[in-house]
Amino acid sequence: MLRAPLAVLPLAAGAVAVVWLVPVPPLAVGLLVVGMLALGTRALHWDGLSDVADGLTASYERERSLAVMKTGTSGPAGTVAVVVVAGLQAAALSAYAGTLVGGVVAGLLVCLSRCALWLVCCARVPPAREDGLGAGFTGVVPVPVAVVGTLLLSVVGGLVVWLLIRRTTARFGGVTGDVMGAAIELALATTLLVWSCAF
Repeated sequence: MLRAPLAVLPLAAGAVAVVWLVPVPPLAVGLLVVGMLALGTRALHWDGLSDVADGLTASYERERSLAVMKTGTSGPAGTVAVVVVAGLQAAALSAYAGTLVGGVVAGLLVCLSRCALWLVCCARVPPAREDGLGAGFTGVVPVPVAVVGTLLLSVVGGLVVWLLIRRTTARFGGVTGDVMGAAIELALATTLLVWSCAF
């Protein structure tokens, strides 16, 4: 979990190259980056975002919500969540297009978005299930590291991730691997939007 921001360096470098060098309209640049990142992670995080949205809207019963998240299909809420968050990422990235500085900042934010895992896997955050991806990684990150992760996510991004954790913990009894994926995509969208104001 602690090395997650470094593990995504190849994709971040690809984002730098697309933002800086691809001569297409800015919004197309943003969409290309979002597509490249999704392809590079086999859309795993997007699947997580979709499942979390469906789980949160499916039922007020914990077990029913968790069962919906395990089905692997995308319902209306999941589809809308993916469209909105991907759209926000692409629109924000359009502000970075065409400059080396914009490319470097975009690449850096791709790396920093993985700090969301430090928050979701904080020692004080319980797993929703005893099995699954979440159970294997939840609770392994020390609290001080989670605090640093919050700061690296421009505070606003960290706040969005903490709100996600609070909501899913209240509804599911903890977090899952899907919550980890959702946290990454929400953190990236938020930090890209925050920093786009500088361009």
